[in-house]
Amino acid sequence: MSAHPVQGLPLLPGSAFSDPTKSAFHRSQTLGYRNGFACSRLPTMGIGRERLYVNQLSQAELDELSNKRPTLTYGQAKQAPPSDFIPAHVAFDKKVLKFDAYFQEDVPISTEEHFRIRQVGIYYYLEDDSMSVMEPIVENSGIPQGKLIKRQRIPKNDRGDHYHWKDLNRGMNITIYGKTFRIVDCDPFTQVFLESQGIELNPPEKMIFDPYTELRKMPMRMYVTPSSFDQLKQFLTFDKQVLRFYAIWDDTENMFGENRPFIIHFYLADDTVEVRELHERNDGRDPFPVLIRRQRLPKSFVDKMKTFPRCVLEISNQEVLEWYTVKDFAVGKPITLLGRSFFIYDCDEFTRQFYYEKFGITDFQPVDVKKKPPEEVPQIIPPYNGYGFLEDSLQNCFSLLPQPPRKNFIKMLENDHKVLRYQVALESPNPEERKRQFILSYFLSTDMISIYEPPVRNSGIIGGKYLGKTKVPKPGSTTDNPVYYEPADLTIGATVEVFGHRFIITDADEYVLNYMESNAESFPATTLQSLRDHFAPRRTAVQAAESQSAAGMGRQELEELVKQVQEQLKHHNYLSNSSMREAFLHHDKDSSGFLDKEEFFALCNRFNLPVSDALVNKKRINQLCK
Repeated sequence: MSAHPVQGLPLLPGSAFSDPTKSAFHRSQTLGYRNGFACSRLPTMGIGRERLYVNQLSQAELDELSNKRPTLTYGQAKQAPPSDFIPAHVAFDKKVLKFDAYFQEDVPISTEEHFRIRQVGIYYYLEDDSMSVMEPIVENSGIPQGKLIKRQRIPKNDRGDHYHWKDLNRGMNITIYGKTFRIVDCDPFTQVFLESQGIELNPPEKMIFDPYTELRKMPMRMYVTPSSFDQLKQFLTFDKQVLRFYAIWDDTENMFGENRPFIIHFYLADDTVEVRELHERNDGRDPFPVLIRRQRLPKSFVDKMKTFPRCVLEISNQEVLEWYTVKDFAVGKPITLLGRSFFIYDCDEFTRQFYYEKFGITDFQPVDVKKKPPEEVPQIIPPYNGYGFLEDSLQNCFSLLPQPPRKNFIKMLENDHKVLRYQVALESPNPEERKRQFILSYFLSTDMISIYEPPVRNSGIIGGKYLGKTKVPKPGSTTDNPVYYEPADLTIGATVEVFGHRFIITDADEYVLNYMESNAESFPATTLQSLRDHFAPRRTAVQAAESQSAAGMGRQELEELVKQVQEQLKHHNYLSNSSMREAFLHHDKDSSGFLDKEEFFALCNRFNLPVSDALVNKKRINQLCK
């Protein structure tokens, strides 16, 4: 009984009353967690939220008192109350049994190993009787390792039984999902736990290791005879001394291959070789200077096994039987470096001096490796077929996409609208043909010639354009070196052959003489003199006519008369008629610039030109063609 009994009604049938002050009748929580560990605690509140005194005896004190017998006892001693119940997930929280085991795995795809031993750890969790199998991860093993069997209850047989910690022991086989594991040992906590539960443990076994892995760990025995060669002395003696060879790599056997020049450097300090490429300007290659970096190059290899990989990242002394040395390089001999054949055709002066002092070699005659240029095939120009201009048609022989020939734009701008006109007659044995008159126009901007025939009424010959604008070559000129007619060739009385037709120059425009006199340095004196002799009578007649006109009428009246005639022609749109102008020039036989009245009226009737009687009666018409 407690020290302070609570007074109240007896708990008898019919005498019990509910206490309205009590609202909670559940038991207080006696389990909790502290710092992640499950632990038990004493309740401070009872049923109905009655306060429990904290100074009551603990469970240990109650156990101690129950084991003590009183000195004076009447009757049989009372038994101690049972201890509190602690669930398994609290009692065995974070308590795990660990067993060391291994299993054997077959390797059917390898010729060097037939099986593989894999070490694992079997973990048994006492909290919920679950198990897991873990394999330590080995770096670069190439095998999926880590958690082989995740944490779960492992079935023991087909009857639904599961493995228990009583079924595990050292020196036994355990089959999990068809894979047999051999348990060889356990950790100290597992050993103490199993012995405390009365299980007799088997003696531990030695862990078996993978034989192929152990073989890889063993260093290969190499029987190397110590060398008396002093590498330090070689470095100190030949430091910064490099042999330079000029070589060429013939790659013409492959598609798009060619001969490429290289420089081979041999470093005497450590017997290393470097190959650098010589780049030419606009060779179309990326500017990578080094083809083979500085390294020791193997000359011959040892006999390799069939399983040895053909491509390796690094070459060690075990695979190489002989390395390249100074004796392997010579002018005029080929050398194979890493599968590429180089032909050494020359070396520098230091290399010649080194080979002379070291080996006594003096034959360093360089080899000429320059490729002879291919023989130029002469381009045969086909004969001119007569279509188009010669220069324009010639472009089809130079390119698939012909370009127009270049033009002298400065000459075209300076001589634009400058035309030299000549009167020519056709040279022919037929008298009717000899009477035909033509106007030959020479265009100074393009050096082209056009021929026009003024129409003659009732002549039976259709006048008009006789030859379009084109360049006319001289007789005897070839298509390879054509020579065209120039203004210097067009003199009075000269013969012009135009595509098989011969024309004789009988007259010229006065502008021709004026142009040649203003550019006398560009024309021969004979051409200029022939034009001056031809125009001399005409100029004399003009001067006489002007003096005669000045005597009959004043200069001002003459200009007014000419102006009135030109205005009347302009009114009827006849002023720009070139055929009418050519007809007036044709009827001016003596080139005096005057026409008779009858000839004038005949030409006016021919062109349906209305003539004012007032102007005709005023004075004899003159200088209409001016």
